[in-house]
Amino acid sequence: MRLLVVGGGGLLGREVVRLARRAGHSVTATYHQRPIGTDGRRLDIRDRAAVAALVAAVRPEVIVNAAYRQADWATTADGGMHVAAAAAEARARLVHVSSDAIFSGAADSYDEGTAPDPVTPYGAAKAAAEVAVRGLVPDAVIVRTSLIIGAGTSETERYVHDLATGRRSGALFTDDIRCPVHVGDLAAAVLELAADPHPGVRNVAGSDPISRHQLGLLIARRDGLDPAALPAALRAHSGLPGALAVRLNCSATQAGLVVRLRGAHEFVGAGTA
Repeated sequence: MRLLVVGGGGLLGREVVRLARRAGHSVTATYHQRPIGTDGRRLDIRDRAAVAALVAAVRPEVIVNAAYRQADWATTADGGMHVAAAAAEARARLVHVSSDAIFSGAADSYDEGTAPDPVTPYGAAKAAAEVAVRGLVPDAVIVRTSLIIGAGTSETERYVHDLATGRRSGALFTDDIRCPVHVGDLAAAVLELAADPHPGVRNVAGSDPISRHQLGLLIARRDGLDPAALPAALRAHSGLPGALAVRLNCSATQAGLVVRLRGAHEFVGAGTA
């Protein structure tokens, strides 16, 4: 399989590239700022012509778009549209990585058929990208996921370490619920879905709904930090925008996957993240 991984320098993108190459696939990976190896391709997905030119040169059978920037509509929304347009032109299969940020948290849980109702600019950008993908590449797979954890290098893990060691101030919210997923599980699922001919939305997240504070305690214990050094607070009292509890129901997607989507109590608590 000829695979193009857009956003190959990110946490998920790197793992998709690693697993795909280990499986014998031909992989081209893009980065925006930090070079990745000697064969990475620099790409700014805000530039539609540049995206189209790269896809035409690589001629991938499958494109995985794992690129985003939380504070940049042009990268997350417009960039997602540019990748989708190039995939449509090349007739490549597209796996587009989305986020649970597209939901408001008003529902008890969210399955694959739930329509987005974002309450933040980032969530709106992710939702807009989904609209573009659906319109331009009807046979695409849209992967909705949650907090990505693994290898100690995720943003969440770094934040926990900084809080526990006093390098940063802040707190972990006890009422902010998500379904963290191990990067290896997510990457393996993305590659499975890349080879699956069925289009549509797939929820790919961990099996444990857990608060950010609970997750922080698991990470601290795993890494030999003092859990008592992690301040707790309520997001509801913080004034920060965004959903409180977003629980992705992944049962339908999990039924069709070989990879098992583990919960944080297993993959962090067992020290395998």
